[in-house]
Amino acid sequence: MIAIISAGIAPGLALLSYFYLKDQYESEPISLVLRSFIFGALLVFPIMFIQYVLDVEAVFSSEFLYTFVAVGFLEEFFKWFILFFTIYQHIHFNEHYDGIVYGVSVSLGFATLENILYLFANGVEHAFGRAILPVSSHALFGVIMGYYLGKGKFTSKENRFKWIVLSCSIPILLHSIYDSILLSYLNWKYIMVPFMLFLWWFALHKAKKAKIKIIDTKLP
Repeated sequence: MIAIISAGIAPGLALLSYFYLKDQYESEPISLVLRSFIFGALLVFPIMFIQYVLDVEAVFSSEFLYTFVAVGFLEEFFKWFILFFTIYQHIHFNEHYDGIVYGVSVSLGFATLENILYLFANGVEHAFGRAILPVSSHALFGVIMGYYLGKGKFTSKENRFKWIVLSCSIPILLHSIYDSILLSYLNWKYIMVPFMLFLWWFALHKAKKAKIKIIDTKLP
């Protein structure tokens, strides 16, 4: 039991620490980051229940619609909802990169509890594969969500709505593509590897851009 919990928590904490420590100018309060992480974890149970009902009732006739709505949309929208309504207006969200820290925190809270439950059900031997794919992909969706949310907060009122919409819609799209690859292709690994490489590049590129914006504001 301890081995499963440790294996389930370790990748999430490692990724969260990585992105948290990248915030070199004004680190976010640990208590607020932890609260965001817990809020993300608490989303697991209602989302799993909704997904179970949608699956049992066969609400969607196609696998594509189920993947897009029941997985990509549900998971990313509720993570975005938590981020927007609990963090967006917070006084500590005062730099562009802060959106990334909190986006990653909410996403990894969700991914970590989901990972622990999966390992309890299927065995600790799946821990490495789960760390490489589901946990890291959730973290990267969180980076992208937080980047665009930060861009929306620190931009003109005329452009704010556009960036806030993108902060929700782009992670939904990427998450849906991720799950479609897993479910739709027999040799999914050959497609997933380049997709994950792209996802890492895209997310790290956005994180770098957010850090550059902080540096620009600090210059005299």
